[in-house]
Amino acid sequence: MSEKLNIKVSIIVPVYNVELYLEKCLLSLVNQTLQDIEILVVNDGSSDNSQHIIEKFRQEYPDRIFGFIKENGGLSDARNFGIDRARGEFLGFVDSDDYVSESMFEEMYELAVKHQAEMTICNLQKVDENGNVTQKLTQLPGFPEKIVLENNLSVFSDISYFACNKLFKKELFQNKRFKKGIHFEDIELIPQLLLRCRVLAFTPSYHYQYLERQDSISKSHTTKGLDILKAVETVSESFNQSRFSYHSKALKNFQILEGVYTFLAYLAFVRTDSDFYRMSEGLDRFITVNNLKIKDILQYKRFGKNYLLSLPLKKKIYYILSLFKLRRLVRILINQ
Repeated sequence: MSEKLNIKVSIIVPVYNVELYLEKCLLSLVNQTLQDIEILVVNDGSSDNSQHIIEKFRQEYPDRIFGFIKENGGLSDARNFGIDRARGEFLGFVDSDDYVSESMFEEMYELAVKHQAEMTICNLQKVDENGNVTQKLTQLPGFPEKIVLENNLSVFSDISYFACNKLFKKELFQNKRFKKGIHFEDIELIPQLLLRCRVLAFTPSYHYQYLERQDSISKSHTTKGLDILKAVETVSESFNQSRFSYHSKALKNFQILEGVYTFLAYLAFVRTDSDFYRMSEGLDRFITVNNLKIKDILQYKRFGKNYLLSLPLKKKIYYILSLFKLRRLVRILINQ
């Protein structure tokens, strides 16, 4: 890896068997308007043609693309591999089947510097394999460019904890890494990094294009979803040791959004009855241990609006039946 001074942003791209999508992803990165970036492409033991594509880009863009090959260790391991080798002032993470706008990292870097923000967030949108936008995921509706966390701690419980639509000051990762061997590693780590921040920056631009692949949509959900609850417990411990520990409402709301609603959203796609009932029992324990009241869950507000009331009717019914443990009715509703 040749020496390159004053790298502003290191972009880490884990790669595992994505030959159909990788070229589009890397093209969106090598064409970034921000100069002084490095793109760390980590081949996590791919068995398809991904390495050939990486080599082609590495030869064509030797000052931007840096390729690495490692044994398969999963997404967290590949990201951590990149973090350990990154030389940029800021870090970004792009999944290798997604792509971004050409100005994404320039705008986010400039906002981070302008506001001395440790974390910068942009909007993202889901796209299908033809590039059609299927859903806009607005992250911080109505918020300004600069957000002082101390004065806006509701953000902690309201934002979506994707790694991919954020730019991180590298120092946030001191003694912190993505946890290996778990699902929902973003929910486990990103809130802990947020607790280290003083200032966030935000752009409403939809810079990140999140590909909804047909092969991943059709995958059945399993008891690995219980990792959501474990992740929330880990974050809860960090919160109680942070400078915000007095702010119990923010923690409760985080537990409600991620531990209840995100978990139930995953649970809706669990195919096997035995897995479904086992996971439902796990949720019951989570609600009891964290002393979450059904009334508080039903009245939870996200960005000032009742979350449950904002949902389509079928989702409302699903959540209410689930919270009142009417599990057989839930299964009938899901299988309709």
